[in-house]
Amino acid sequence: MSTTVRLPPRVEQALVSYCVETRKTKSEVIIELLEDRLVRPVEGKTPFDLAVEAGFIGCYEGTGESGNYKERVKTAIRAKHKR
Repeated sequence: MSTTVRLPPRVEQALVSYCVETRKTKSEVIIELLEDRLVRPVEGKTPFDLAVEAGFIGCYEGTGESGNYKERVKTAIRAKHKR
């Protein structure tokens, strides 16, 4: 089956560059990407596993104080309104 897709210039250039680097045709690359996205099941992977693969887990380094937010608010209010 044949399908026509209009790509933005930046995507077209990225595709061409990738094809040159990997020595694959545009059709091969597009088919692989669509199979990865639509056909191959994600069996055995939890939402956490998928988030790690996508780079969402571990991408933020905070102070670690978010867990005791309520306590920090209580402390701040009490300090402001001492009796």
